[in-house]
Amino acid sequence: MDFSAFLKHFENSPLAPWLATLEQQIAAGLNPERYGDIPRWQQALAQLPPVPADPINLSSNTVTVNGVASSDQQAAIEQALRGLHPWRKGPFQVFDTFIDTEWRSDWKWQRLMPHIASLQDRTVLDVGCGSGYHCWRMRGEGAQLVVGIEPTPLFVMQFQALQHFVQDHRVGVLPLGIEQLPDKLRCFDTVFSMGILYHRRSPFDHLLQLRDALRSGGELVLETLVIEGSEGETLVPSGRYSKMGNVWFIPSCATLELWLRKTGFRNVRTVDVTSTSTDEQRRTDWMQFHSLAEFLDPNDHSKTVEGYPAPRRAILLADAP
Repeated sequence: MDFSAFLKHFENSPLAPWLATLEQQIAAGLNPERYGDIPRWQQALAQLPPVPADPINLSSNTVTVNGVASSDQQAAIEQALRGLHPWRKGPFQVFDTFIDTEWRSDWKWQRLMPHIASLQDRTVLDVGCGSGYHCWRMRGEGAQLVVGIEPTPLFVMQFQALQHFVQDHRVGVLPLGIEQLPDKLRCFDTVFSMGILYHRRSPFDHLLQLRDALRSGGELVLETLVIEGSEGETLVPSGRYSKMGNVWFIPSCATLELWLRKTGFRNVRTVDVTSTSTDEQRRTDWMQFHSLAEFLDPNDHSKTVEGYPAPRRAILLADAP
């Protein structure tokens, strides 16, 4: 995959110092010796026909790519996209193929958009962005440059499948984790971290990394699992949580606000708390593995199968010092 057109926008910008290490980081993130399925996913991408796309809609709930394609081309598009299963974040419409992803990611977008600062002309970082659905929506809101980072190669390939048709090189998804960001970049106008914090062994280190990626006064958009409770209350699952083995800390909103203030953020506020429903996260033809319905107590959907409170997700905003 060629990232050069996207990385061209890093030149003569505060992101320029990152270019010294990015080539090696990208190669490591897409190393087929480490990720044995990469050749198969690359083969799926190679099957996408060179069909011009027009119109393209990055502002609708379904990120949409349209155009005129023959029946053979339509069949090749769907076959290639199905070769990139499972699709977790979306939805997408690619010509005649509707990708009904596991998550209705547009619902989260609708919850946060009324509260955040305008993205017009902003340089934006989306940490753990998955297939890049929200990256496209950020660009649709007028962001000047959207940098997604995602360490799972399959999701990077899914972004590339859309980019094959969209060809907007002011949006990119790099095969990296936040640990690969240079220290104290302090250059992004907005940083999104959605569905990441509870996977981090050290939530404070993650918050400091987010802070140090933002320019002074830049906005953090943090979305994560929370529990009901007062300041100081935090759930530390003894084993799995909702069948996930990599969940470390689930704080109350008051506790999370305290963590943000303690790491230097200002104007900290919780703008939304929503219980996750089986309509928002579910198994589909494009994600055929277990989903939320299998992660909840079958007799009491207010609890996980382990007996913990069922998933509730909060959106918090804060300003970098």
